[in-house]
Amino acid sequence: MNTEKLRLEEDREGKKHWKKWGPYLTERQWGTVREDYSPNGAAWDNVTHDEARSKAYRWGEEGIGGISDNKQNLCIAWAFWNGKDPIIKERLFGLTGPQGNHGEDVKELYYYLDSTPTHSYMKMLYKYPQNEFPYSLIKEENKKRTKNDPEFELIDTGIFDDDAYFDIFIEYAKKDAEDISGFATIHNRGKEDAEIWVMPTFWFRKTWHTGHEPFMPKLTKTEENGIKAFSPNNGNYFLSFEGNPDIKFCDNETNRERLYHIPNDKKYLKDAINDYVVHRYSQYLNPSNYGTKAAAIYKMTIPAGGSSEVKFRMTHQKTLEATEICDEILKERKKEADEFYAEIQHRVKDEDMRSIQRQAYAGMMWGKQFYYYNVDRWLEGDAGRYVPPKERKKGRNSDWRHLYNQDIISMPDKWEYPWYAVWDSAFHCIPISRIDPDFAKDQLLLFLNESYMHPNGQIPAYEWNFGDVNPPVHAYAIQRVYQIDKKLRDGKGDQEFLERAFHKLMINFTWWVNQKDSDGKNIFEGGFLGLDNISVIDRSHAHHYKGKLEQADATSWMAMFSLNMMRISLDLCEFNKTYQFTAMKFLEHFLYIAGAMNNISGDKISLWNDEENFYFDVFHLPGKEPKVMKLKSIVGIIPLFAVESIRLDMFDSLPEFKARLEFFLKEKPKLASLISSWIQPGFEKRRLFALLRGHRMKSILNKMLDPQEFLSDYGVRSLSKFHLKKPYTVKINGDQLTVKYTPGESDSLMFGGNSNWRGPIWFPINHLIIESLRKFDYYYGGEFSIEYPTGSGNYVTMDLIAKELSLRCIKIFLKDKDGKRPVYGHYRKMQEDPHFKDHILFFEYFHGDNGRGIGASHQTGWTGLVAEMIYKYYKPATKTPEDADSIFRI
Repeated sequence: MNTEKLRLEEDREGKKHWKKWGPYLTERQWGTVREDYSPNGAAWDNVTHDEARSKAYRWGEEGIGGISDNKQNLCIAWAFWNGKDPIIKERLFGLTGPQGNHGEDVKELYYYLDSTPTHSYMKMLYKYPQNEFPYSLIKEENKKRTKNDPEFELIDTGIFDDDAYFDIFIEYAKKDAEDISGFATIHNRGKEDAEIWVMPTFWFRKTWHTGHEPFMPKLTKTEENGIKAFSPNNGNYFLSFEGNPDIKFCDNETNRERLYHIPNDKKYLKDAINDYVVHRYSQYLNPSNYGTKAAAIYKMTIPAGGSSEVKFRMTHQKTLEATEICDEILKERKKEADEFYAEIQHRVKDEDMRSIQRQAYAGMMWGKQFYYYNVDRWLEGDAGRYVPPKERKKGRNSDWRHLYNQDIISMPDKWEYPWYAVWDSAFHCIPISRIDPDFAKDQLLLFLNESYMHPNGQIPAYEWNFGDVNPPVHAYAIQRVYQIDKKLRDGKGDQEFLERAFHKLMINFTWWVNQKDSDGKNIFEGGFLGLDNISVIDRSHAHHYKGKLEQADATSWMAMFSLNMMRISLDLCEFNKTYQFTAMKFLEHFLYIAGAMNNISGDKISLWNDEENFYFDVFHLPGKEPKVMKLKSIVGIIPLFAVESIRLDMFDSLPEFKARLEFFLKEKPKLASLISSWIQPGFEKRRLFALLRGHRMKSILNKMLDPQEFLSDYGVRSLSKFHLKKPYTVKINGDQLTVKYTPGESDSLMFGGNSNWRGPIWFPINHLIIESLRKFDYYYGGEFSIEYPTGSGNYVTMDLIAKELSLRCIKIFLKDKDGKRPVYGHYRKMQEDPHFKDHILFFEYFHGDNGRGIGASHQTGWTGLVAEMIYKYYKPATKTPEDADSIFRI
């Protein structure tokens, strides 16, 4: 067992808390709902980037390359100044939602390069211009641009054109769980010597105002020109520095005079170090050398083409060796990280793929964040402090008073989405489970506990509106992670994890049935369902058009949810045969949903359209015939995801389940006929449960695999290219609404316009398509072929199509024959410069025609599924009984 695996084992068994310290600072606390105390819920305006340096936060902390303990008491991050900027660079800059022509967007260049699961070794790169950072230019230029224009990025300003910038590599290495060395290696890529101020910064999150702290935490200068950090929660830490930095102290307190034009009740404030470095104001620093915020300031001149290093070490006990052994620690941890990933990647032959996969894993590890939000306290305010406006008590999240989150959570993007989204998190956990299954399992259970799940059974969606609805993919992720973990545990399934999750998922399933099938007809609504602007209308507010939207995707997600729950029940039968009765319950749910989608009830609500051979949403207006929304989108492909194949001998081992199933199918022959190939056994005597029978499956795949419709060179599009020349238009209550194929940035204001489902490629949907094709192939055993691509005359198995679709997605990041990566589009610097071209950004989604990265630039969470695609791409195509029993090739 390699050293990093031993650390994971020690952490799991409670022998040593290796994960106590990690990259748990967010990259943007300003502009978040938690810090918004405005009466109108205008979070972007309540605390701005400009105000952030002077505002002591209530709910979390931010920084560049930052780390903290798991309760975020003590925080460590890096600040820089090039001698020309109006402020020091201690947080990443970006545009707010209203400022950006396509919504919020970080305007910096930084990359996550490496991290082990215990964060024993971590590495990232931040690119800092030597000339004045173009804050005003970026804001002004984006203000001019419309929804039809591309975003104006930092690289578009030309500030990197002459290489006058610093490459700052930030690294951390742990000698022990609470013995951590930090490094910043600064490379001058320019042609002239350049000055830079480098400031490792340390501060306590402001917790003392709540009255819960028995003593104030305190940072104090030591005789050795170091810092002692004391807090009642963690005791003492000692910070040692190489060289002789200028150490300055202030307090993590708000500058009320600057922000609110009222007198300060404190003297040494949060922005004092900024004012000292930029303006040489020393009067705001504590001359007694103590406080709750401090920085070790290094001023250095780096020769052209040269580099310099800053290092520190934090220990729980004072040590004589201090920083002398930092380099040795770093070298050893890097070697162990290489050994850990060499084992994970032992089948991955292509070096470029290995680099992409490792950076994807690194991004997911760096993407962890301490997330703190007590909704009741947020609504009511802290005792003895500013009382929030009364309007908020009936506003955002006011019916989620039970929600109390104070945990380390895998974030979608710590700048653009520094709050969890549950369906994002479900997808994160799948690749994470390859390197840290314990963290993946804990994450999935987290959202099901009482501090998250609503008493009515709803799982919170995301911070801006916990009551919105994400696709119910949690059960899928739990079953998938269970199987991966089972394989890693030599075939021993984690019964406690699966059982705990299952009972909470039962509550969530009941919420869906009670709340989103209002007529009890097994046809579901769900509104938003995470697909933002996929429809012609805002699906969360269909009632504004005085109608009801019955969604093919909501209903299909519920069919998938039903089969996932059936499968989990069958997995639990390995430990307790009683679960065969819940397996039957969920199979019956699936059958009734299948029946409803096929109009078994005769109420004219079939979601399948025989004319187009595709699934569509149906809109009901009072007193009128149902309106079929003939928009060919990913909504019509989602029925493909409701599929499971089960070996016959599993039924034989569960006699009550088998008997009830046979009785049900005999008594409900119409429903029985909907189950694809129940009577005809497949490979390994398997039985197939699926929404799609032969004709419908072929019809959907025919469109999905057609380059003129959904199939791109880089995966499956979210909207058919058919709508480029033939936009879909519908009139509802006098409004004419149109959707056109838009392969890149959104041209719609729906949901702020910061994401687009009207053409681009999204990794979570492609992942589920690929997995579904593999499930079908397990049933057919390689005996069923589909034309791929449509119109080519080339027929291949579904397993091979799955592999080809994986490669199309992976190709977004791979160098092509000209050495270019599609993800970086027309940016020559990022395609050719040796200091850019091999660092990967994992965007939120990708251009439907050319694969260019769009949206959040560090959406490593679900785009990190590329790591799983690479893993599976190299998995041998064998169908063993073990593979068949666990459904997936794991």
